[in-house]
Amino acid sequence: MRFNLRQIEVFRAVMVTGSISGAARLLAVSQPAISRLLAYTEDRLGLKLFERVKGRVQPTPEAKRLFAEVDQVHQGVLRVNNLAQELRERGTGGMHVVASPSVGQAFVPEAIYLFRHHFPDVRVEFEILTLPELVARVSANRVDLALSVLPVDEPTIVDTTIFEGSLRVIVPRGHELAQLSVITPADLAPYSLIGYGPQTPYGLYVEHALAASGASLRFDTVVRFTPVACSLVQAGAGVGIVDEFVIRGGTWPKIETRPFLPHTRMHIHLLKSRLEPLSRVAQAFAKILYDLAGERASKSDGDLNIVT
Repeated sequence: MRFNLRQIEVFRAVMVTGSISGAARLLAVSQPAISRLLAYTEDRLGLKLFERVKGRVQPTPEAKRLFAEVDQVHQGVLRVNNLAQELRERGTGGMHVVASPSVGQAFVPEAIYLFRHHFPDVRVEFEILTLPELVARVSANRVDLALSVLPVDEPTIVDTTIFEGSLRVIVPRGHELAQLSVITPADLAPYSLIGYGPQTPYGLYVEHALAASGASLRFDTVVRFTPVACSLVQAGAGVGIVDEFVIRGGTWPKIETRPFLPHTRMHIHLLKSRLEPLSRVAQAFAKILYDLAGERASKSDGDLNIVT
């Protein structure tokens, strides 16, 4: 026998509340009804789920293992119900967007701001994720759109490049390196550097950009995300290398930036599932991203361009 949704609901209620009476109150049914369904479930599954000790129930190891999966099913049912309510009330549903830290710092929030003017009733869910998390969400079709500064080679994902930019060196305002028009790895050698773990995709990308120079560089501080590197540089804790997307929007007023040589191209990638078409609202949001890309490109110093 398999769990049905009602049995899952009752089992979870007992696990969450810790008692038959608590589950009965949570589900607005009688205690005997909860007890009968639990006994029936245990009998049909052939598993002991709860021990009765002094009038209370204690979950068995098997119940604890089942609960982890049951709770995921419960959360999935909640998401389905929420979506159904949105579709009933608004006819549009919601939109779920995820992004890597750099592009999620300023560009995506600006796009969401513009989107809200056209779709004020659409609920937008926005998350910042690591690249593996982002790829997993898009592959499983659990989000509408994703944006990343690194490319994705995955059969179930359509990767479209919409921006082209470059790596930049960031220094505290007034730093002596700010006197240079461009900065090379050799220029960085005397200074305390903020870098990224070599096990991270971004760290590997920066490491590759530095490798050809042959300069001996030491990273005194290691972080995972570019916004953290910007915060440290703004605090005066060192010098960093980031993509130019993360430093747009005026978030870091105490940072100065200079082009990094050798010139290293960076891109913003718009990702979607290859298996499902975009919803109407997701298509509208994608258009805003493209429009915003064109506007940014026209105002840039030449490093940032929209790719069509």
